[in-house]
Amino acid sequence: MNTLLTNPLFDGIIVLALVSVIQFILIFTMWRKMGRFLVDIDSKSITDSLASVSGDLGDLKAFRTELEDYLSTVEKRVRKGIRSVHTVRFNPWQGSGDGGNQSFATAFMNEEGDGILISSLYSRERVSVFGKPLKKHASEHELSAEEKQAVEEARKGLKQI
Repeated sequence: MNTLLTNPLFDGIIVLALVSVIQFILIFTMWRKMGRFLVDIDSKSITDSLASVSGDLGDLKAFRTELEDYLSTVEKRVRKGIRSVHTVRFNPWQGSGDGGNQSFATAFMNEEGDGILISSLYSRERVSVFGKPLKKHASEHELSAEEKQAVEEARKGLKQI
C-alpha cells in the first residue's frame, strides 16, 4: 500500500513547504525591521538612510557653529550692559536737620566695573545732581564716603552674579 502519506517525495515536498513558509516569515520580519531602521521616507536601503543621516548631521554641525557665534556676540554685549546697581541714601547736613535722608548715591556698573555714579544732594532750597564716570570700579573724580559705599556694594553685587 503505497499511499500518498508514506511516499518519500510527499515528505520532501512538505518539508520544503515548511522551510519556505519559515523563510517567508523570517524575510517578512526582517523587511519590517529594516523599514523601521531606515530613516528617510525615500530610503530604500541602509546606504540611503545613512546618507540622509549624514546630511542631517552636517546641517546640525553648521547650526551649532552659527549658534556658538551668536552666543559669543550676545555674551560680549551682556558683559557691557549694566549688571549691578546699588543705592545709598544719606543725610549730608547731619547737624542742621535740613534734608533728612533724601540725598542718595547710586552706582550703575557692568561686569568690567565700568559705568556711572549718580549722586544727589537734597536740601529744602535746592537739589543738586552729579554724575561721575566709573572705570574698573573707580572714578577719576573724588568720591564721598557714601559714593564709595555705593560703588563697593555694586561691586559686591557683581560677584554674586
